[in-house]
Amino acid sequence: MGEVLSQNEIDSLLQALSSGELDAEEMSNAEEKATKNYDFRRPAKFSKEHLRTLEIIFEHYGRLLSTNLPVYLRKNIQVSVVNSETCTFSEFSTALANPVLLAVVNFEPLNGNIMLEMAANLGFAMVDRMLGGPGNPLEKSRDFSEIERSIIDKIMSVCVQLLREPWKNVVEVNPILERIETNPQFAQIIAPSEMIAIVTINVKIGDVEGLMNMCLPYFTLETVMDKLNTKYWFSTMKENEEENYEDHIETIVRRVEMPIRAVLGRSIVTVNDFVGLQNGDIIKLNSKVGQELDIFVGNLKKFKALPGSSKESYAVRVTTILREEE
Repeated sequence: MGEVLSQNEIDSLLQALSSGELDAEEMSNAEEKATKNYDFRRPAKFSKEHLRTLEIIFEHYGRLLSTNLPVYLRKNIQVSVVNSETCTFSEFSTALANPVLLAVVNFEPLNGNIMLEMAANLGFAMVDRMLGGPGNPLEKSRDFSEIERSIIDKIMSVCVQLLREPWKNVVEVNPILERIETNPQFAQIIAPSEMIAIVTINVKIGDVEGLMNMCLPYFTLETVMDKLNTKYWFSTMKENEEENYEDHIETIVRRVEMPIRAVLGRSIVTVNDFVGLQNGDIIKLNSKVGQELDIFVGNLKKFKALPGSSKESYAVRVTTILREEE
């Protein structure tokens, strides 16, 4: 509501106008405010604060990719967030190459889906690496075969599951990979005019470099938009840091599987004798019957045990636990 003038102020203003001390046109021009055009076809549903929070989320996601994917690809991987922007879904789908790798992800419990778009050269490099090659992309792009898509499906499933941790401070999500499309026309998850946020990530697998785009529709994130701000983000992170993860870590460590082997004994034979071995031949070992066996956990000698059987399986009975000093 504008300021209310008193009668004396109104009289003074009229007197100044009649005497020429004030110019009515100058006053009207001074009161004009700068206007900004608003495009109703591209409503600004994502603010800069929203985009900045999404960048923080996917910076965390990038760190997870760089530490988890090398387990499968056996190659150094570097991941960094390039930028974030908003556009309509039609603009995003029109700019896609063909072929392309589009992973459609069900972002439960949020409504709708999100999309993960990966450059084709990264896909071919991953396939080449998974099949034992050096991880080089194709010189000439082509469509993916069924076998190649099956291999990529495994890697994409890992990438999708890694989305849980970065989004935990906003909402507990259970992302599920629904399908992978190589033709953009078959990946229309929302109306073409709907607004989306795109977070672009640069992925480098050895010497191969490409982009990965995260397509996040406003329709999917609408219910958690209030939580996509840095103030809420950091306050939630502080609360999580105060939790005690000791029991959780101990539970995970207890589930780790370790190979255990019992060494019955050792013997040295010639190659000629080894080639000529037949069913019923006897190999003399350097250990005696009833002697304790060495039990290895991984490559570490951890126990002494006596051989035996349990039901219909071979077994050992631990007699001594070896400490580090032993």
